[in-house]
Amino acid sequence: MTDGTSNGSSSGQNAHGIGSRLREVRQARGLSVRELARRASVSPSLVSQVELGRINPSVSTLYAMAQVLNLSIDKLFTDAGQGEKGSNGENEIGTRPTNGPVQRGISRQAIQLASGVVWERLTTMPDEDVEFLYVTYDVGGASCPKDAMIRHGGREYGYLASGRLGIQIGFDKYELYPGDSFSFNGHTPHRIWAIGGKPATAIWVILNRHGDDKRLLA
Repeated sequence: MTDGTSNGSSSGQNAHGIGSRLREVRQARGLSVRELARRASVSPSLVSQVELGRINPSVSTLYAMAQVLNLSIDKLFTDAGQGEKGSNGENEIGTRPTNGPVQRGISRQAIQLASGVVWERLTTMPDEDVEFLYVTYDVGGASCPKDAMIRHGGREYGYLASGRLGIQIGFDKYELYPGDSFSFNGHTPHRIWAIGGKPATAIWVILNRHGDDKRLLA
Protein backbone atom coordinates (compact mmCIF):
# COMPACT_ATOMS: atom_id res chain seq x y z
CA MET A 1 0.00 0.00 0.00
CA THR A 2 1.22 3.52 -0.77
CA ASP A 3 -0.16 5.39 2.22
CA GLY A 4 2.22 8.35 2.53
CA THR A 5 0.14 11.39 3.41
CA SER A 6 0.28 14.69 5.22
CA ASN A 7 -2.22 16.97 6.91
CA GLY A 8 -2.59 20.55 5.78
CA SER A 9 -1.04 22.46 2.92
CA SER A 10 0.96 25.58 2.11
CA SER A 11 0.65 28.11 -0.70
CA GLY A 12 -0.82 26.85 -3.94
CA GLN A 13 -3.53 24.30 -4.42
CA ASN A 14 -4.54 22.68 -1.12
CA ALA A 15 -5.63 19.14 -0.39
CA HIS A 16 -9.29 19.99 -0.97
CA GLY A 17 -8.59 21.27 -4.49
CA ILE A 18 -6.67 18.14 -5.44
CA GLY A 19 -9.23 15.87 -3.82
CA SER A 20 -12.27 17.40 -5.47
CA ARG A 21 -10.63 17.11 -8.88
CA LEU A 22 -9.74 13.45 -8.29
CA ARG A 23 -13.28 12.72 -7.12
CA GLU A 24 -14.76 14.45 -10.17
CA VAL A 25 -12.63 12.38 -12.56
CA ARG A 26 -13.24 9.14 -10.66
CA GLN A 27 -16.99 9.62 -10.88
CA ALA A 28 -16.75 10.52 -14.57
CA ARG A 29 -14.83 7.26 -15.11
CA GLY A 30 -17.58 5.32 -13.34
CA LEU A 31 -15.26 3.98 -10.65
CA SER A 32 -16.20 3.46 -7.02
CA VAL A 33 -13.88 4.51 -4.20
CA ARG A 34 -13.14 0.85 -3.52
CA GLU A 35 -12.33 0.10 -7.16
CA LEU A 36 -9.99 3.09 -7.45
CA ALA A 37 -8.32 2.03 -4.21
CA ARG A 38 -7.91 -1.54 -5.45
CA ARG A 39 -6.35 -0.50 -8.76
CA ALA A 40 -4.08 2.07 -7.10
CA SER A 41 -3.06 -0.37 -4.32
CA VAL A 42 -4.12 2.00 -1.55
CA SER A 43 -6.81 1.74 1.09
CA PRO A 44 -10.39 2.97 0.42
CA SER A 45 -10.17 5.17 3.52
CA LEU A 46 -7.08 6.87 2.09
CA VAL A 47 -8.89 7.60 -1.19
CA SER A 48 -11.84 9.05 0.75
CA GLN A 49 -9.62 11.25 2.91
CA VAL A 50 -7.75 12.57 -0.13
CA GLU A 51 -10.99 13.27 -2.02
CA LEU A 52 -12.48 15.07 0.98
CA GLY A 53 -9.37 17.24 1.32
CA ARG A 54 -8.53 15.99 4.79
CA ILE A 55 -4.99 14.98 3.85
CA ASN A 56 -2.45 15.68 1.14
CA PRO A 57 -1.42 12.59 -0.82
CA SER A 58 2.20 11.57 -1.13
CA VAL A 59 3.88 11.71 -4.53
CA SER A 60 3.51 7.94 -4.88
CA THR A 61 -0.17 7.97 -3.89
CA LEU A 62 -1.01 10.83 -6.25
CA TYR A 63 0.81 9.11 -9.11
CA ALA A 64 -0.98 5.84 -8.43
CA MET A 65 -4.43 7.45 -8.39
CA ALA A 66 -3.76 9.65 -11.42
CA GLN A 67 -2.40 6.66 -13.34
CA VAL A 68 -5.56 4.63 -12.75
CA LEU A 69 -7.72 7.61 -13.75
CA ASN A 70 -5.59 8.29 -16.86
CA LEU A 71 -5.21 11.83 -15.56
CA SER A 72 -2.15 13.94 -16.31
CA ILE A 73 -0.63 15.68 -13.31
CA ASP A 74 -0.92 18.95 -15.23
CA LYS A 75 -4.70 18.68 -15.11
CA LEU A 76 -4.64 18.67 -11.31
CA PHE A 77 -3.41 22.24 -11.28
CA THR A 78 -6.01 24.98 -11.11
CA ASP A 79 -6.26 27.54 -13.91
CA ALA A 80 -3.66 30.23 -13.51
CA GLY A 81 -6.07 33.08 -14.21
CA GLN A 82 -5.72 35.63 -16.97
CA GLY A 83 -2.32 37.07 -16.16
CA GLU A 84 -1.26 39.59 -13.53
CA LYS A 85 -3.55 42.59 -13.36
CA GLY A 86 -2.45 46.19 -13.21
CA SER A 87 -4.10 48.88 -11.10
CA ASN A 88 -6.60 49.56 -13.88
CA GLY A 89 -7.64 45.89 -14.04
CA GLU A 90 -5.83 45.32 -17.33
CA ASN A 91 -3.02 42.83 -17.86
CA GLU A 92 0.40 44.29 -17.13
CA ILE A 93 2.61 44.96 -20.13
CA GLY A 94 4.19 41.76 -21.31
CA THR A 95 1.76 39.37 -19.63
CA ARG A 96 -0.54 37.09 -21.57
CA PRO A 97 -3.61 35.03 -20.76
CA THR A 98 -3.06 31.52 -19.45
CA ASN A 99 -2.97 30.05 -22.96
CA GLY A 100 0.01 32.23 -23.89
CA PRO A 101 3.64 31.07 -24.12
CA VAL A 102 4.95 32.70 -20.91
CA GLN A 103 4.32 31.48 -17.36
CA ARG A 104 5.06 34.28 -14.89
CA GLY A 105 6.82 33.18 -11.73
CA ILE A 106 4.45 35.17 -9.56
CA SER A 107 1.43 33.23 -10.82
CA ARG A 108 2.77 29.66 -10.97
CA GLN A 109 0.25 27.11 -9.76
CA ALA A 110 1.41 24.80 -6.98
CA ILE A 111 0.34 21.51 -5.42
CA GLN A 112 1.39 20.73 -1.85
CA LEU A 113 2.05 17.03 -1.33
CA ALA A 114 2.92 14.98 1.72
CA SER A 115 6.36 14.99 3.36
CA GLY A 116 7.15 18.57 2.37
CA VAL A 117 7.08 18.11 -1.41
CA VAL A 118 5.72 20.93 -3.60
CA TRP A 119 5.14 20.81 -7.36
CA GLU A 120 4.83 24.07 -9.33
CA ARG A 121 3.75 23.94 -12.96
CA LEU A 122 6.07 25.78 -15.35
CA THR A 123 3.67 25.89 -18.29
CA THR A 124 0.51 27.90 -18.75
CA MET A 125 -1.58 25.04 -20.11
CA PRO A 126 -1.86 21.28 -19.45
CA ASP A 127 0.03 18.97 -21.79
CA GLU A 128 -0.89 15.29 -22.07
CA ASP A 129 2.65 14.24 -22.97
CA VAL A 130 4.90 16.56 -20.94
CA GLU A 131 4.92 17.50 -17.26
CA PHE A 132 7.24 20.48 -16.71
CA LEU A 133 7.65 21.25 -13.01
CA TYR A 134 9.61 23.24 -10.43
CA VAL A 135 9.88 20.84 -7.50
CA THR A 136 10.78 21.59 -3.89
CA TYR A 137 11.73 18.91 -1.37
CA ASP A 138 11.65 20.41 2.13
CA VAL A 139 14.06 19.20 4.80
CA GLY A 140 13.26 15.53 5.37
CA GLY A 141 10.94 15.42 2.35
CA ALA A 142 10.62 12.24 0.30
CA SER A 143 8.58 11.07 -2.68
CA CYS A 144 7.56 7.81 -1.00
CA PRO A 145 8.43 5.45 1.87
CA LYS A 146 11.60 3.40 1.53
CA ASP A 147 9.62 0.19 1.13
CA ALA A 148 7.19 1.51 -1.51
CA MET A 149 9.14 2.94 -4.42
CA ILE A 150 7.33 4.55 -7.36
CA ARG A 151 6.88 3.14 -10.86
CA HIS A 152 5.11 4.80 -13.78
CA GLY A 153 5.26 5.16 -17.53
CA GLY A 154 7.49 7.56 -19.42
CA ARG A 155 10.90 9.00 -18.66
CA GLU A 156 12.01 11.53 -16.03
CA TYR A 157 14.62 14.26 -16.45
CA GLY A 158 15.79 16.65 -13.76
CA TYR A 159 18.27 19.40 -12.90
CA LEU A 160 19.10 20.15 -9.27
CA ALA A 161 19.16 23.91 -8.71
CA SER A 162 19.83 24.02 -4.95
CA GLY A 163 20.23 21.77 -1.94
CA ARG A 164 20.98 18.07 -2.13
CA LEU A 165 18.84 15.16 -3.27
CA GLY A 166 19.14 11.42 -2.89
CA ILE A 167 17.80 9.29 -5.73
CA GLN A 168 17.39 5.54 -5.72
CA ILE A 169 16.77 3.95 -9.12
CA GLY A 170 16.31 0.23 -8.82
CA PHE A 171 19.07 -0.95 -6.50
CA ASP A 172 21.38 2.00 -7.23
CA LYS A 173 21.57 5.09 -5.00
CA TYR A 174 22.98 8.50 -5.94
CA GLU A 175 23.59 11.77 -4.10
CA LEU A 176 23.04 14.90 -6.21
CA TYR A 177 24.53 18.36 -5.72
CA PRO A 178 23.56 21.71 -7.31
CA GLY A 179 24.29 21.60 -11.03
CA ASP A 180 23.86 17.83 -11.27
CA SER A 181 21.21 16.39 -13.58
CA PHE A 182 19.62 13.00 -14.06
CA SER A 183 17.36 10.93 -16.29
CA PHE A 184 15.82 7.49 -15.91
CA ASN A 185 13.02 5.24 -17.12
CA GLY A 186 9.91 5.76 -15.00
CA HIS A 187 9.12 2.04 -15.13
CA THR A 188 12.16 1.39 -12.92
CA PRO A 189 11.23 1.58 -9.21
CA HIS A 190 12.57 4.84 -7.82
CA ARG A 191 12.56 7.08 -4.78
CA ILE A 192 13.71 10.67 -4.23
CA TRP A 193 14.46 12.43 -0.94
CA ALA A 194 16.06 15.60 0.43
CA ILE A 195 19.48 15.35 2.09
CA GLY A 196 20.84 17.72 4.71
CA GLY A 197 19.42 20.70 6.55
CA LYS A 198 18.24 22.79 3.58
CA PRO A 199 15.37 22.34 1.09
CA ALA A 200 16.25 21.07 -2.38
CA THR A 201 14.82 22.63 -5.53
CA ALA A 202 14.91 21.15 -9.02
CA ILE A 203 13.54 21.53 -12.52
CA TRP A 204 11.68 18.37 -13.51
CA VAL A 205 10.43 17.07 -16.87
CA ILE A 206 8.40 13.89 -17.23
CA LEU A 207 7.78 12.74 -20.80
CA ASN A 208 4.90 10.49 -21.81
CA ARG A 209 4.12 9.36 -18.25
CA HIS A 210 0.91 7.70 -19.44
CA GLY A 211 2.77 5.78 -22.14
CA ASP A 212 1.26 2.32 -22.39
CA ASP A 213 -0.42 2.70 -19.01
CA LYS A 214 -3.73 3.77 -20.54
CA ARG A 215 -4.61 0.09 -20.42
CA LEU A 216 -5.36 0.63 -16.73
CA LEU A 217 -8.73 2.10 -17.70
CA ALA A 218 -9.78 -1.24 -19.19
